Amino acid sequence: MKVKWVHFPLHPDTPLKGRSLEDLFRGRGYDIPKMQAQMRARMEAEGLPYGNRSMTYNSRLAQELGTWADTQPGGEAIHDALFRAYFVEARDISQPAVLLEIAERVGLSTDGAREVLEKRTFKDAVDADWKLSREYGVTGVPTFVIGENGIVGAQPYEALEQLVAQARR
Repeated sequence: MKVKWVHFPLHPDTPLKGRSLEDLFRGRGYDIPKMQAQMRARMEAEGLPYGNRSMTYNSRLAQELGTWADTQPGGEAIHDALFRAYFVEARDISQPAVLLEIAERVGLSTDGAREVLEKRTFKDAVDADWKLSREYGVTGVPTFVIGENGIVGAQPYEALEQLVAQARR
């Protein structure tokens, strides 16, 4: 069974300069502070850090960098570092300088990372991930898909266990 993770699937049309959470959810009736408190409680219950983010940033370059990192020895470490930069430190991961710093911090080649970002060598692979996520109906982060089944959004651990059990049948 193949498990596919689409890197930080924020909408690809998120403006490069970022967007405030208030702008993003305006007119939808969401209580952003309440939503953040709920997410913080879920994260803390699992022992995971969660920051005080007020902006969303286009993550396209981070997706491409993460896809490249998966081809490098030890590259899987970049995913945790990108998560922490975005969700804990509220950093703008649309900025190449930020991404290069993260790549260097996890021991990846800065020159290799720079080349990937400048030449966009993993653009097609990320486009394929986006196509796949649309086919699966991904509407939130995180989304876990195994075979033809999936769960969307922050769910209890038991929901993920059920997904895995269903896939084994």
